[in-house]
Amino acid sequence: MGSSERPKKKVHIWKKAIVHFLLCFIVGFFTGFAPTNKPSFSTHHIVASNGSPEISPPPEEISTQRVEHANGNFDRSVLDESLSMKVQEKSNLVPKEEKGDMDKEVNLTPRRLVIIITPTSDKDELRGVLLKKMANTLSLVPPPLLWVVVESQTESTEVSDILRKTNVMYRHLVFKENFTDVEVEMDYQRNVALKHIEYHKLSGIVHFASLYNVYDLSFFDEIRTIEVFGTWPMAFLSANRQRVRIEGPVCDSSEVIGWHLKSLNNSADDATRSPVHISTVGFNSSILWDPERWGRLSSAQHTSQNSIKFVKEEVLEEETKLKGIPQDGCSKIMLWNLHIPRVIKG
Repeated sequence: MGSSERPKKKVHIWKKAIVHFLLCFIVGFFTGFAPTNKPSFSTHHIVASNGSPEISPPPEEISTQRVEHANGNFDRSVLDESLSMKVQEKSNLVPKEEKGDMDKEVNLTPRRLVIIITPTSDKDELRGVLLKKMANTLSLVPPPLLWVVVESQTESTEVSDILRKTNVMYRHLVFKENFTDVEVEMDYQRNVALKHIEYHKLSGIVHFASLYNVYDLSFFDEIRTIEVFGTWPMAFLSANRQRVRIEGPVCDSSEVIGWHLKSLNNSADDATRSPVHISTVGFNSSILWDPERWGRLSSAQHTSQNSIKFVKEEVLEEETKLKGIPQDGCSKIMLWNLHIPRVIKG
């Protein structure tokens, strides 16, 4: 009896061991397919051998993607990585044309200074309105620009108050002399401004702007191209007379070959009736304080006490250095002068 029971016990033990082994194997086998706490995917780009991304998740999905730890905390490292991927992708989406424009802006050369000289008279009742009009125009011009405003000494603070409220860089000059002729006074004020430019050695392109002038903004870009002297046509508009008069140069491309004739004398002491109107010429201010640069022995101020007359004479004599603006035959009018009857204070 005892000998027959021992083999049965041995067989029973082996069966238990085999069943236990099979159960462990089956449990281990299926445990391998069970999901874990870690994500089973990667949020990185799949990069080819040439370094360019071939598979890229949409930026909107990356920016909102979240991965939770087992304890429920937010995994910020994955979000930071995803955000950096989004920024990189958006930068790659910038059109090539825009990137080219950005590169060009970096290589731009600085603009030349434009010096606008404006004489004013307290006898003109429209001065305040016209100053504001001119200030609004000049505020639209890309810098650098300097507005030199000249007036006679007076108790009124109208001009100072207007200039302080503008967004334009300006210099306000005042003189004490008295005049009875408005045109003579205006020429004197222009000379005051030129002396100021010479004394402080301001470097830029000078333009004499009447308060009654109206501008195309492209005019200021054109005069920045002047090297020595420049000239352009100007249209005179009259409210009472239904006609337009053109003054200024006649050009072949940018070469000045003649002048529009006129019967109006712009300078009181200009007996030769120069065809050059003071608002139709511009020049490099360095001819006032750096004459040696232009092969001269002395500056304009020492050559003549009237710099306006000097400028007009130089424009007529320096044909080779005179540039017509715009370059396509001076055919485009960019400057108008409105003839408004002035109400002169008594």
